[in-house]
Amino acid sequence: EKGVAVITMPDIRWARRDIKSVALLPNILAKQQAREAGAYEAWLVDDTGHVTEGSSTNAWIVDSEGRLVTRPAGSEILNGVTRKVLLAAARQEGIEVVERAFTPQEAKSAREAFISASSAILIPVTAIDGQSIGNGAPGSLSMRLREAYMKVCELS
Repeated sequence: EKGVAVITMPDIRWARRDIKSVALLPNILAKQQAREAGAYEAWLVDDTGHVTEGSSTNAWIVDSEGRLVTRPAGSEILNGVTRKVLLAAARQEGIEVVERAFTPQEAKSAREAFISASSAILIPVTAIDGQSIGNGAPGSLSMRLREAYMKVCELS
């Protein structure tokens, strides 16, 4: 209901992030650093300055045009089941989806941001690196998409 804070940090993981393995030490260290900084999650930033994903979540923003933006599936991210369902739910709701990389700066100026994971479904992000996102409260598109996800799950 209140949303969570995230921090950004360099992505020091190996190049095949799409393979879920037991070698998750960098993810664990990132999550620990986030918690020590008072944040719920860490968004990892690659060598080109773009957000890859969270230490245990996928990263999403809603841009100034109201489009849902998330990094495309590939070796840079783990393309989880929850992410796939959210993409399908967004399209069913008529929400424009843009799969592309985004920078931390773009995320900080976004209308909304959120994280997703099987264990969390969708959690609004209300601050990144201490900077409020939008009005500092969970956004309407995020909450609408969370409800759409629940409807998809009910039909399954």
